[in-house]
Amino acid sequence: MSRACCTRSAAPGTSCVLDRLPIRWRLALTSAGLTLIILSGFAVVVGQLTVSRIRSDYNNELAAAVDRLRDELRLEVDSRTAQLVKVRPDLNLFSASNNATIRVLDSDGTLIASTDHAPNLGFPLPDRGARVSGFRVETRDVQLRAGNGVGLHVSIQYARKVSDLENTVARVRVFLAFGVFGGTLLALLGGVVLGRRAMLPVAALTAAARDIERTRDPGRSIPQPHADDEVAELARTLQAMLDGLEASRDETEAMLTRQREFVADASHELRTPLTSILANLELLAEVLDGERGETARSALRSSRRMRRLVGDLLLLARADANRQQPHEPTDLGKVLVEAAAELGPVAEHHDLSIDATPAMVDGARDELHRMALNLMENALRHTPPGSRVHARTDTRDGEVLLVVEDDGPGVAPELRERAFERFVRGAGDRGSSSGLGLAIVRAVAESHGGRVTLEDAKPGARFVVHMPLATAQAAVEPAAAIR
Repeated sequence: MSRACCTRSAAPGTSCVLDRLPIRWRLALTSAGLTLIILSGFAVVVGQLTVSRIRSDYNNELAAAVDRLRDELRLEVDSRTAQLVKVRPDLNLFSASNNATIRVLDSDGTLIASTDHAPNLGFPLPDRGARVSGFRVETRDVQLRAGNGVGLHVSIQYARKVSDLENTVARVRVFLAFGVFGGTLLALLGGVVLGRRAMLPVAALTAAARDIERTRDPGRSIPQPHADDEVAELARTLQAMLDGLEASRDETEAMLTRQREFVADASHELRTPLTSILANLELLAEVLDGERGETARSALRSSRRMRRLVGDLLLLARADANRQQPHEPTDLGKVLVEAAAELGPVAEHHDLSIDATPAMVDGARDELHRMALNLMENALRHTPPGSRVHARTDTRDGEVLLVVEDDGPGVAPELRERAFERFVRGAGDRGSSSGLGLAIVRAVAESHGGRVTLEDAKPGARFVVHMPLATAQAAVEPAAAIR
């Protein structure tokens, strides 16, 4: 969800937080929320009904108890002294079951009898039920006859503590609250379990997609769920997408293969007419003078650049099409010397030094020559006159190293990652480079089981080619270090 959408939500930030949670937790929280709402409503209704019933039962029990006491109350009076002798039934025993308080008063409000420690509940009120000092009091007036036959009008006050009722109500409410909380917690746990179980097919699809991403193989199959539901529809859609991608990849690879073969064949076929053109232009450049001769020599230079470009394209096309020239034990040191000698005319303004030690590799001599030539030519082209360029060969830990380094400005940071890509040219390229030189270096190195790296050098740049040492060493003459 976008930030704007989060801002417009009813509870700012809530939707954003939920959207960042896993789906199983969102399902569980939604289920728990709905359960909480339902149980809360149920608890409110049941609580109100239960509390109302408890209060009603409390009042009814109180009224029934005082009515029973009214019917059973008897007074015994001493006939000689006219003093009250006994009250039946025993008020303490009668009130014990309800933990009640009983007071019997005459018409003047004088206390006749009461339970132990009965508080003063005041003068009997005309209302049948009232609250006095934390007690619920029921009052009944009754006309009694004492043992001497004298009639006596008394009031019975039957009271119970309101706190007993409120404690019962509070326990009911706590019980309902715990029920709501427990039900919500169970709904949350059940939602997590069910959500995790429901998301298992999605997790399987995710694992399969991650495996396809890792292997980059669209030919792998997506697991199909047993149930015919939305997840199964997603799995079928993903499988159809992968099948389409695989078919598209096959078509693309076939098309690229045809293009590579065409480029390789076309480049190979172009070499023959270019050789003929170069021979004729060389002859014309020798026999023609003046403006015509300069035109022939200009055409000769352009044709030579074309031959070089065709050769580069042919080499790359062969690498793309996995067409390899025959490999044989070759001394990379000698190849380096020959390439340096070829660069003599263009290196006259640089300090080019060679340290060529015997280093045998299994390779195609022409391709190795092109690799060494391109590395040194790249250093000469991208360094100002007077710069030092040093090339050397070495053997180390079963590898042959070809190192070309210079003390020029180095490779720009934005070009380091793309230095070996095709048609990438540096800003300081002062020549007529096609941008294929370093791409050819990498293609040749990889076709010989090696690699090329660009290492940090202060100042300048250092290119290092790593190639496996030839398995069968051939006797070679040490190549002299030249400068």
